[in-house]
Amino acid sequence: MSVQPIEIWSHNSAPNPWKVRIILDELSLPYTVHDVDFPEAKSESYLKICPNGRLPAIRDPNTGLTLWESDAIILYLVDQYDRTGKISYKDGTEKHLSLQWIIFQASGQGPYFGQLAWFAKFHSEKLPSAIDRYVKEIERVTAVLDKAVSYTGWLVGDRCTFVDLSFVNWAMVARRLFKELGKEDELKKFPNHEKWIEKMSSRESVRYSLDSIREARLAQGLSN
Repeated sequence: MSVQPIEIWSHNSAPNPWKVRIILDELSLPYTVHDVDFPEAKSESYLKICPNGRLPAIRDPNTGLTLWESDAIILYLVDQYDRTGKISYKDGTEKHLSLQWIIFQASGQGPYFGQLAWFAKFHSEKLPSAIDRYVKEIERVTAVLDKAVSYTGWLVGDRCTFVDLSFVNWAMVARRLFKELGKEDELKKFPNHEKWIEKMSSRESVRYSLDSIREARLAQGLSN
């Protein structure tokens, strides 16, 4: 049975939409992209799709489901379409550990890394205390991940799963921000984390994501 293309409302340089697109590509799922600028995400038409006014969101014509929040979308895609466990574990301890780590990504990595991006680049005034707070939080979160992947090289089990892939884009945001802040060497204190990110960055889906984000940022006059 053929799968109809999944619609995704995305942004060409934002980490969270590309998290979902990595999973779509890993699972070889067809999809169509609606590129949305951030102001458009607050429009009445988009708020009917995602009442939170954030990206991404998807509509799956195969099931009739419209869904938002990137990690909820990832969990849905894996549950619905990764029947053979290509990038997931379907039962046992590993299934529960996968939920643990993706919740940590949603609550621990994404928000803190996003706050550093805001205060370092977009806030109307420079607040060193806020920047320092989120630099420290990024180091704390990275230390947790560094320890976790030191055992098998992956967060869950002994292979790359959707859980690992959900961390890549924000990790690269942190690299860029630390470089701009003159703190690039601080992340080198976490060699297991660096090796883990590099392994994932060699995957075709991740390379495509990172290259596309880089090109979009350059087109917008931002640093790569």
